[in-house]
Amino acid sequence: LLKPEVEAAIAQVEAQTGGKFGDPSNPLLVSVRSGARASMPGMMDTILNLGLNDTVVEGMAKKTGNPRFVWDSYRRFVQMYGDVVLDMKPTSKTDIDPFEEILEEVKHEKGVVNDNELSVEALKELVVKFKAAVKAKTGHDFPESSWEQLWGAVCAVFNSWMNDRAIYYRQLNQIPEEWGTAVNVQAMVFGNMGLTSGTGVCFSRDAGTGENLFNGEYLINAQGEDVVAGIRTPQQITLEGSKRWAKLAGISEADRAAKYPSLEESMPEMYQALFNIQKNLEKHYKDMQDMEFTIQEGKMWMLQTRSGKRTGAAMVKIAMDMLKEGLIDEKTALLRVEPNKLDELLHPVFDKNAIKAARVLAKGLPASPGAATGQIVFFADEAEEWVAQGKKVVLVRIETSPEDLRGMNVAQGILTARGGMTSHAAVVARGMGKCCVSGAGSLVIDYKARTMVVDGKTFNEGDFISLNGTTGEVYDGKIATIDPELSGDFGE
Repeated sequence: LLKPEVEAAIAQVEAQTGGKFGDPSNPLLVSVRSGARASMPGMMDTILNLGLNDTVVEGMAKKTGNPRFVWDSYRRFVQMYGDVVLDMKPTSKTDIDPFEEILEEVKHEKGVVNDNELSVEALKELVVKFKAAVKAKTGHDFPESSWEQLWGAVCAVFNSWMNDRAIYYRQLNQIPEEWGTAVNVQAMVFGNMGLTSGTGVCFSRDAGTGENLFNGEYLINAQGEDVVAGIRTPQQITLEGSKRWAKLAGISEADRAAKYPSLEESMPEMYQALFNIQKNLEKHYKDMQDMEFTIQEGKMWMLQTRSGKRTGAAMVKIAMDMLKEGLIDEKTALLRVEPNKLDELLHPVFDKNAIKAARVLAKGLPASPGAATGQIVFFADEAEEWVAQGKKVVLVRIETSPEDLRGMNVAQGILTARGGMTSHAAVVARGMGKCCVSGAGSLVIDYKARTMVVDGKTFNEGDFISLNGTTGEVYDGKIATIDPELSGDFGE
């Protein structure tokens, strides 16, 4: 049914880009992503760099003169396709992702910390090992035909509308099942082509507080999944955001400017282009926008925009500010305020005196505001079981994945060792109004031993900790809470 339409559309993209799908000498690579009517961050599947195979990779390396970028794209494609289409998932909840395990082994062998430090030879080795893992698990070779890859991906993305986490997310957010999803196939642009390329996620206003401040995160020489999956902790887009981040992380201004510059400092022209685009998009849609972009060799490309998920407090502030700015009228402002999210404004806050006496264990990013106290649980399904027994829990993960949705929903708060303010954990937590601290890098989490080591102390499953999602602080033990005071925009 879809075949002639898809073939005609690919031909149209070939004509526009000058590339040819599946052609080794002048290849067109595509991304396959979902396009549901309602924003469902992280719930549906995405595949990048589709169209690469053993012959295309050689031709593309020759064409670009950048073999490192091409092999990096290839190992990413095998990893994503293996996960989404061929169902290469961890066998038990204490195991890590099979591809991540191989990646960590190779990085350890080569003595590097980040993926982007791997050599071309190491990346080639990764592709071979990844494909061997696919063969061992599925009994089939990794598909070489670009068309076979495309149909596999299209079907997998359609099917992801009915995966457990998407169904659960729709139930939580009253999204009708019969809407279904579209599948978007887009020509690829690459953020991993070197130091003049990068990728990021940004918001036209602060999704946590509602402050009218353009903000977001980016990574140089990376692809989109790196930012949202929280694999590397990204850098801030604006200078103001970068300075605030450094202050929270206890990093000196000299260190910040040298090691973690904002996009505004490292690529001022790209920053200006992005700043102007987000202004226009917000004006056009008359709502706070959540945008994804890629910079390919000094050129800005926008990948998508949608109305951003926000906390209850941000919802009220953004509606009031946009009314005052004349962007929306009173009726629209009222309709923007969802009654069930107002409940978040009534969540308890920490008692100021109790906080002063508390011991700070670690500091992460204040990904979603609020106060949470509970017992440590490392797995989403166990969080559900503990809560069913009447316990209060804090879900502690190295990084959260969309599979953790049920556990995130029942937990008092979420704590992750990796990831930034735009990581999956942060975006979903804000949408749920859950307290979340992400990217607390000093935590050492061991799923098999069920321990978290921080500041020289070992915490076991069931030990109490407290999170402050407004400051990013993690405290030892329980902390007393009080009811919040309502004022400001809420009063209006």
